[in-house]
Amino acid sequence: MSRRKRISKREILPDPKHNNKMVAKFVNNIMRKGKKSTAENILYDAFDLIEQKTDTNSLEVFQKAVEHSRPLLEVKSRRVGGATYQVPMEVAMDRSIALAMRWLIQFAKQRPEKTMAERLAAELLNAFKKEGATIKKREDTHKMAEANKAFAHFRW
Repeated sequence: MSRRKRISKREILPDPKHNNKMVAKFVNNIMRKGKKSTAENILYDAFDLIEQKTDTNSLEVFQKAVEHSRPLLEVKSRRVGGATYQVPMEVAMDRSIALAMRWLIQFAKQRPEKTMAERLAAELLNAFKKEGATIKKREDTHKMAEANKAFAHFRW
């Protein structure tokens, strides 16, 4: 941890199509090797597929999917007197959104569909319906925190 002044958060510009910062952050998470236009095309194609399948606003589906996959608790390792304990802690809002986005992309990559846009659309729809691998990961994280509740007093 740095002893110098606190680093300020970099301001992220909203994406051009939906004028939404969360979508812009998601595009940045999808992006590989600086290819932002490719990442945008993947996400916008996924949004088009969602609108075709559900006849609802894809931006709402996306925001609900991220909200449903957001973890509230996680475990962090704390070393106390030679023993390492998994201490359950509440997750900050920024970190929980980042984790949800990371999980959505990670599990979309593992899906069997042909294109990344199809995989992402399917994973977002599953998270919107509160099912699928991303939601399972969230539940597993919560179960781990619940199981280690006895070590909560090591929090600081």
